[in-house]
Amino acid sequence: MENNFTREEAFALLKMYNKEPFHIQHALTVEGVMKWYANELGYGEEADYWAITGLLHDIDFELYPEEHCQRAPGLLREGGASEDMIRSVCSHGYGLCSDVKPEHEMEKVLFAVDELTGLIGAAALMRPSKSVADMETSSVKKKFKDKRFAAGCSRDVISQGAENLGWELNELFEKTILAMRSCEKQIQEEMERL
Repeated sequence: MENNFTREEAFALLKMYNKEPFHIQHALTVEGVMKWYANELGYGEEADYWAITGLLHDIDFELYPEEHCQRAPGLLREGGASEDMIRSVCSHGYGLCSDVKPEHEMEKVLFAVDELTGLIGAAALMRPSKSVADMETSSVKKKFKDKRFAAGCSRDVISQGAENLGWELNELFEKTILAMRSCEKQIQEEMERL
């Protein structure tokens, strides 16, 4: 999988089209989670590719929410992204806004964790600590079952993502919490610098 970006170039490209702190924080979260998963699943040599794809996965969402995953290829091509990365970015919207099916394990992870990081992040904000550091899988399970909580996070996509990976939901929840813990402090620091 070809990565044409340094992290700095990818972040600059993201910020060209994303100004809202919420969207930037989500991108940073998915970046950190994807990097953790790459190392965890034995793809350490591709960790930068996984991370940068995570960082750029919603590049078109803030400006073009109705054309999400439709505008991304043009924005990414213009920025110098490889066709591999464009395909991977589009695959995270499979069934909702894209017909590009996640096939590589990295694409399946991105598909599974995109919505889930939103749900876990919202659950963390409800905690006294405002952190995933002390979050338990059982808390995520409870919030997952409450369809009114973080209603914009698709439970169907999360469930489908776990199934695509051949994992139980609990395994996906547990790993994603660990992945979010691994990058939470760094994201907070980066958000403060913006």
